[in-house]
Amino acid sequence: MDGATTPTAATVLILLGPPGAGKGTQARMLEEKFGLVQLSTGDLLREAVAAGTDAGKAAKAVMEAGDLVSDDIVIAILRDRLEEPDCAKGVILDGFPRTTVQADALGALLEERGQSVNAAISMEVQDAAMVDRISGRFTCGNCGEGYHDTFKPTAMSGTCDKCGSTEMKRRADDNAETVAQRLDAYHAQTAPLIAYYERSGALSRIDAMGAIEEIASNLSQVVTKVTA
Repeated sequence: MDGATTPTAATVLILLGPPGAGKGTQARMLEEKFGLVQLSTGDLLREAVAAGTDAGKAAKAVMEAGDLVSDDIVIAILRDRLEEPDCAKGVILDGFPRTTVQADALGALLEERGQSVNAAISMEVQDAAMVDRISGRFTCGNCGEGYHDTFKPTAMSGTCDKCGSTEMKRRADDNAETVAQRLDAYHAQTAPLIAYYERSGALSRIDAMGAIEEIASNLSQVVTKVTA
């Protein structure tokens, strides 16, 4: 986007939303506009393992044993990542926290750093509309840019607008049979988090059923307000 907006202090945003809500697309737009860095749990784990950090070695041992990485290890990896220079303006957390226990751990980590969660943004959607939205999405296999058959097609069929790659991927579980189960799991898991951040005054709600540009505008208003 034209003209990056610089927050006055390191910003911490949490994006909450079910599969297909558009978190990835909106996070990339917020990255560009506000100079923030999107951090997803999966990417953090892979990067820490590849870098061979202490926390990364611990995560690798757990994953190789076929177990789930503990909250303590994830927090240690996040602590290391927040020290990197590119996170100086702030971060967008995608996929973490997933539970109130993780939210408590995140709050303690941020308090150590003199930070707090500026906004936990709930991207709210209608479950019935998620089937069409999810079943039509695909990504560029090269750069990861997200697209949709209806809502965000590529300008040239089969070619990424961003990098020109023709390698497109679709998730095998992006189908009607699994979407309902994923939505049920999301609501059961995330409802306590929404209440958690509502109690702390950090929660903002965004209607995520509109056009991408309209959602981006509403998100930008929230971010601008909490970083002013």
